[in-house]
Amino acid sequence: MGIRMQQVPKDQVLKRLALENPWWEPPYQVSTYSDLTPRPYLNLLYPLLVERSVRRAVVLLGPRRVGKTVLLHHALKRLIESGEKPRRICYVSVDNPVYVNLSLEDFLNLYQEHTGISFVDEKTFFFFDEIQYLRQWEVHLKTVVDSFPNIKCVASGSAAAALRLRSDESGAGRFTDFLLPPLTFHEYLQLTDRTQRVTLDNQNRISTPDISALNDLFVEYLNFGGYPEVAFSKTIQADPARFIKSDIIDKVLLRDLPSLYGIQDIQELNALFTSLAYNTAQEVSLEQLSQYSGVAKPTIKRYIEYLEAAFLIRTVKRVGRDARSFQRDRTFKVYLTNPSMRTALFSKVGADDHAIGAMVETAIFAQWFHSERVLQYARWKKGEIDIVNLRDSRKWAVEVKWSDAYVDDIDKLKETTRFCNRHGIPAVLVTSKTRTKNINVGNLSVEFMPAALYCYQLGYNIVKGLKSRAAFAIAPVPPSEPPPSAPSSSSSPP
Repeated sequence: MGIRMQQVPKDQVLKRLALENPWWEPPYQVSTYSDLTPRPYLNLLYPLLVERSVRRAVVLLGPRRVGKTVLLHHALKRLIESGEKPRRICYVSVDNPVYVNLSLEDFLNLYQEHTGISFVDEKTFFFFDEIQYLRQWEVHLKTVVDSFPNIKCVASGSAAAALRLRSDESGAGRFTDFLLPPLTFHEYLQLTDRTQRVTLDNQNRISTPDISALNDLFVEYLNFGGYPEVAFSKTIQADPARFIKSDIIDKVLLRDLPSLYGIQDIQELNALFTSLAYNTAQEVSLEQLSQYSGVAKPTIKRYIEYLEAAFLIRTVKRVGRDARSFQRDRTFKVYLTNPSMRTALFSKVGADDHAIGAMVETAIFAQWFHSERVLQYARWKKGEIDIVNLRDSRKWAVEVKWSDAYVDDIDKLKETTRFCNRHGIPAVLVTSKTRTKNINVGNLSVEFMPAALYCYQLGYNIVKGLKSRAAFAIAPVPPSEPPPSAPSSSSSPP
């Protein structure tokens, strides 16, 4: 006689579903996350949730532990506050063991059975958190979108690489990907209630009453600022490796389906990531990485593609002295998407440590990764510029420094100014440690700004610049950010 396996009774499944949706019944509690300060990205996500003229599901992507679940709860709270009936909003944490073997259609039917609301006839919202635990989720989600026009679906998950791959493959025309990156410096100060360190001056420009104090917060951000839980917990900050490395990095490298990218040797992948993390903001080549690791170049390339899809790193392509891109990218730069990962893997960085320059450059690029711009760097035999934007009609460049030595000695930047003048770049911003100054070199405007201020301003501008276009994110129209060194004229910092 064979063993008869028992299934989870339906009443227990319904009980769990009701527990996850406390806004269905008195006392109508909205969420356990209601008291947490929402990230500004809520203002970008929300218009996509209420947009029904185009039939699409929203797929919320992002690294582990950046607040995707909290963002979903803040979004559904806003839906209720805007007048949506609470019982027409359903949240499901798909990874709960009680839901094993259930499909999306099963969740819809259980919801209808419990609430008595027809998802066929009435407008409803369904939030599926950690959807990667559902087998063939992309097929199920596309079916729901196609079959039930009154349902608005939002799906999220931590297996970012797998989600993005399957979303691109199966959800074309039916899914809108939304990226929630690690915290910007602007968000870090906002969430920790320290935005008073940054103000507006009489010319409506961002400034600070105490650059030394702001720099202390900036170094704190470099080490601990990327993840909300780390930002608020001194316990985690005392041992970031235990949280960031074990709970975020290792799970991405070991569990988030690297086999989808043809990766079998996890130790090789981990060794490559560790090496790239230590050398963040440095120029590398496939040849160099292959010789160093003994791994074939095609395999190295596949590893890097996975690490990018998992939102652990970003690669930046190079242009030469003639400002042209190379047809074959023999060399490129690699950045961590969040500088605090380097702290977790190795050690905390101080304001005067050797690695601080690379950390500052990584942080500034991390702010830019929140936008859809494709940035490059320029390097030639005698010089280099960290960020160049040559694709738009208005060209500009940024040179990242953590030093005041260049402010009063512009000759130290002669290769930078020569490149800009040669290629019609009208303005270059050079970050400093504490100094602010504006000078002209020929037809070139050179602005010096403390790196901490620029990093704050950049994160603020990108979020505010995207806000007005959030409702149009379903179309492939790149956002138009404000200039890289000036706040938006239509709004001011908090």
